[in-house]
Amino acid sequence: MIKAQRGTKDIIGQDTLTWQKIQQNAQEIFQSANYSEIRTPIFEATELFKRGVGDSTDIVNKEMYTFCVGGKDKNENSITLRPENTAGVVRAYIEHNISRQSPPQKFWYFGPMFRYERPQAGRQRQFHQIGIELFGVENPTADAEAILMAQEFLKSLGLDDLEVELNTLGCPKCRESYKNSIKEALKPYLDKLCEDCKVRYEKNPLRMLDCKDENCQKIFEKDEIKKVILSDYICEDCAEHFSKVQELLDALNIKYTRNKMLVRGLDYYNRTVFEIKSSSLGSQSAVCGGGRYDGLVQMLGGTPTPAVGWAMGVERLFELVEKVEEKKLDYFVVSKYPKEAIKLCQKLRQKGFSCDFDMQNRKFAKQLEKAAKVANYAIILGEEEIEKGFYTVKNLATGEQEQKNEI
Repeated sequence: MIKAQRGTKDIIGQDTLTWQKIQQNAQEIFQSANYSEIRTPIFEATELFKRGVGDSTDIVNKEMYTFCVGGKDKNENSITLRPENTAGVVRAYIEHNISRQSPPQKFWYFGPMFRYERPQAGRQRQFHQIGIELFGVENPTADAEAILMAQEFLKSLGLDDLEVELNTLGCPKCRESYKNSIKEALKPYLDKLCEDCKVRYEKNPLRMLDCKDENCQKIFEKDEIKKVILSDYICEDCAEHFSKVQELLDALNIKYTRNKMLVRGLDYYNRTVFEIKSSSLGSQSAVCGGGRYDGLVQMLGGTPTPAVGWAMGVERLFELVEKVEEKKLDYFVVSKYPKEAIKLCQKLRQKGFSCDFDMQNRKFAKQLEKAAKVANYAIILGEEEIEKGFYTVKNLATGEQEQKNEI
């Protein structure tokens, strides 16, 4: 028997109702705030993710599903299943000249992503993300609204055990001195760092702070290292920007804590970064992550454009939200006359009722038994009903029956 591939999962039965609720809530919340839905292809040129996500990330180095197509070599025609969606949205933003429109340009998305990693609870190789991207606004109001949109969406799903962690990475100018300070502080411990951190040490030292290796974490906790990591290195402009973000969150009554170890896992972030966590998820507690990426549009060939966004894993949301119970049909037609039964179903569905009938034309008792399981009412359509033009409607909860000329 052929089975689903490891790290993939069928979404079937009653589970689909909860998935539908998550997507419907996203659409309602984001469109009410003037975000338009965007649907990008699930595969893009590999170079898009190498340049956009960053070649110092685990995603690019270890987790991408990359293919050669058309019989050409890897460099000429290499495509990759999208491991995240910000790079694809930025590509679309540039390609379709959306920058010519009046800012802000606001988008939301929902769809599958792909990363080759060890499957675990809430994390699959094919997984789904909901996210927003906001272009064209440098003002801290964009940062605050991005966080507000995440909070409002999560609250709409009944989630209230949420904690926002906030940090600023500064701009490329002030961040450079910070990187050099971290490298200098960690230089004596370089041979004790994990292999990934040795690579990050050269390519992007900030990414070391996101390392989950226990030995590396112990090194970062050393007093002389922690002093450098927690130092206030950002320039005056970045400090002012971050201060205004916090003022706006205070005005919105959004609770947050400052986490100077928070750097996020992608290279394109600058200034504000944040995560929203839920204690219900245990050690892997992040349900949402995002921040500013003011340099990414230009990096991928567009004009300089400030931008901010975030993404959430739907599989993790599914673990947290209350499951939607399957509703019963309004009616089930019980009849030994399939032509009349299907005509009645058509009529009821056109009126907005949910309805079904027994396509197998089984015995009357079997049909009633099925009706009791799936519907609130049974419409009995026998020879007398058809000849005299009425319907026998049975309340399947109480057993009461009545005759009706119209439904």
